[in-house]
Amino acid sequence: MAPRTRRALFSVTVFLATCGILGSVYNQKVAAQSASDESTLRDSLKSFTSVYSVVEQNYAEKLDSDRTDKAIYDGAIPGMLHVLDPHSNFYDPKAYAQMREDQHGRYYGVGMTIQPQLIDGTIKILVLYPFENTPSFKAGIKPGDMIISVDGKPTDGLDSAAVASMLKGPRGTHVLVQMSREGRDKPMTFDLVRDEIPRPSVDLAFQVKPNVGYMHVTNFQETTAREVGEALDKFRQDGPLKGLVIDLRGNPGGLLNQAVDMSDKFLEKGQVVVSQHGRAAADQIYSASRGEAGPKFPIVVLVNRNTASAAEIVSGALQDHDRALIVGETTFGKGLVQTVFTLSQNTGLALTTFHYYTPSGRLIQRPYNNMSLYDYYYVRDASNPKDNANREVKLTDEGRTVYGGGGITPDEHIDPIKANHTQDVLLQHYSFFNFSKHYLSNHTVAKDFNVDDAVLADFKAFLKTKKVDVSDADLTTNIEWVKESIKSDLFTSQFGQIEGQKVRATWDPQIQKALSFMPQAQALEEHAGKGKPTTTASR
Repeated sequence: MAPRTRRALFSVTVFLATCGILGSVYNQKVAAQSASDESTLRDSLKSFTSVYSVVEQNYAEKLDSDRTDKAIYDGAIPGMLHVLDPHSNFYDPKAYAQMREDQHGRYYGVGMTIQPQLIDGTIKILVLYPFENTPSFKAGIKPGDMIISVDGKPTDGLDSAAVASMLKGPRGTHVLVQMSREGRDKPMTFDLVRDEIPRPSVDLAFQVKPNVGYMHVTNFQETTAREVGEALDKFRQDGPLKGLVIDLRGNPGGLLNQAVDMSDKFLEKGQVVVSQHGRAAADQIYSASRGEAGPKFPIVVLVNRNTASAAEIVSGALQDHDRALIVGETTFGKGLVQTVFTLSQNTGLALTTFHYYTPSGRLIQRPYNNMSLYDYYYVRDASNPKDNANREVKLTDEGRTVYGGGGITPDEHIDPIKANHTQDVLLQHYSFFNFSKHYLSNHTVAKDFNVDDAVLADFKAFLKTKKVDVSDADLTTNIEWVKESIKSDLFTSQFGQIEGQKVRATWDPQIQKALSFMPQAQALEEHAGKGKPTTTASR
């Protein structure tokens, strides 16, 4: 059998196997299909194979293996799954490997974030920043360094994914990276030894005010609950916590068990975190198994429209048990649970098997029928759901009104940050990133550095040399944002990405607004917990 034919046969087999999974993966848990159902399934599969056969034999161009794979992996299987719901998904070998890497929270490489820039008509790959305490960081690689070659292979014209693949490799292996740096006449060569590169989900945790902690949780991977615990321990070492801001903005979710374990650190033992209900398996209720350790403190959870899934589980649990004040925007509304099935040839199927419900019985998932994927993900009603009389109404442990029917409605609304035209222009030209390279080529900055008039004058002169079309009046209108952006990029280059992130977080208007709600969170914490812990979920 020819290789192309074997590969095409495998692709069709994967598709048919996927169809079979949808019909019978739970055959040990649910009653057998009726004869009529089985006949309908056989007819559907026969129709697909007939269509595939006609296409393969009669299409105007001969189908090579890549095009066959694309038709199956990018067309038939995703199309079938997306008819069911927006979150069931098929992973080809590359996507499946990336998903597993993301869940583990680590990979093997040199530890840097890179990005493409068009320079003099050619795509160049620049270092955005090295991760701290990684081979790149320890070797002295800086933000703005341009990667010329990897192991002697030029990178001109390559995209960042291709260069990232060249930098990754087995632990302990060497990779030679040649770079150029502004202010240096000659290229620099770094002999880097690849190592395990952790990607923490708690990428920033520090005292944003005396005895008030701030932590940013980017996703829920295998290490998230442990990282949250370590951040709390570090805060407590500096004295009693008087407040905590948990930033879940843009957190897309991840592993359910990590959301449960994180919630466990703030709830009382026995309180329900989340329940899941499906067709083919018994309902499951997840509760806090250990409970909060040490004295309580007020908590403010900051969310936005892109806070989803596991992040909504944490937000909903803390809100329903009156343990935290939720502030920001109504969250995404992803309450469909996917179970990942490993298929042959290192492919995977993420199939929706359950619905999530908060402890008060709220369904997290928002409606998705009769709309396109684009509308589902990007065209959403931004109005306050409290104004909608048709919203599902539930009560917290202390009798506060909360809303279901999709997403977590915040207790206090915070308007999203919207960039204006001047900000867009400066960001599109990488103005702050490129200025930091220019400025640090003949300056250094200390931890007490602030952007003064001299630095602003240098920045304005730099913009003119780069022909970035913004006026002095435009800069004056956005002056506080400009100063913060200059300082954060300089601190990232001089001290590492964590110090740069601290600058941004300290200035961030939404974080500052969240901090202003700490008295309300304090009142909530003092009033909550008078009754017995909630041990069963309602629907």
